[in-house]
Amino acid sequence: MSTSTTTPVSASITTTGATGAQSLASVGLHAWFGKRHVLADINLEFPARSVTGLIGPSGCGKSTYIRMLNRMHEFIDGAAMAGTVLLDGEDIYDPGVDPISIRRKVGMVFQKPNPFPAMSIGENVVAGLKLSGMKVPNKNDVIEDCLTRAGLWKEVKDRLKAAGGSLSGGQQQRLCIARALAITPSVLLMDEPCSALDPASTLRIEETIKELASDMTIVIVTHNMQQAARVSDYCAFFLADEHPGLIVENDRTEVIFTNPRDPRTLDYVSGRFG
Repeated sequence: MSTSTTTPVSASITTTGATGAQSLASVGLHAWFGKRHVLADINLEFPARSVTGLIGPSGCGKSTYIRMLNRMHEFIDGAAMAGTVLLDGEDIYDPGVDPISIRRKVGMVFQKPNPFPAMSIGENVVAGLKLSGMKVPNKNDVIEDCLTRAGLWKEVKDRLKAAGGSLSGGQQQRLCIARALAITPSVLLMDEPCSALDPASTLRIEETIKELASDMTIVIVTHNMQQAARVSDYCAFFLADEHPGLIVENDRTEVIFTNPRDPRTLDYVSGRFG
């Protein structure tokens, strides 16, 4: 299977984002686990202040790819990569770049909510500040602001000292989003953030994503085609058979779902496989 010719998702779009938001791009990105080649020649651009959905069947490399965008791939034993990831034009894998600073700028929300169990709701929000050594004038203001932006403040403002683990699954995921926001990232990566949530919680997370996109660049991995259609401005369809994962097609979301160029894309978004 060969990659169909595609243009970057940001084609014809100016990506000079507002304060705080930054564009992101991968150029010729490859990934390996040991000798297994899992991603091949991924070229993709994420315009500042946009939401891009990464879709495709399980095992095609979407989660691996998203971890390469903030240098988490290098934590895995035997993992290797080639290519370039550019944050506002600067290579995040350049030898002189501090990976910790990159992970502050490019935050991550995981599939399973992971609040720190020994910390209160308020302590969870500012945990990243403490771990990264960031100083703020007033932590209480940060807690309120981040919980508000994550759509959780009204629900927890009277119990900030309660354990983070006491919240429902959907609330815990929004708490993790608030924790990611506290370190003021320019880009937020989300790896199937709603896969374990009920429909009501999923809807609230989706509303939060739309609200956050006015301030930052968001990349979301999802297996939910309806969710991809609802929240994303752009979509990239990943696929792997006996070959490494690759991008079959990427474009504006409405094009991917209504008039894709590749018949494999149409088959996937129509539910014929995957």
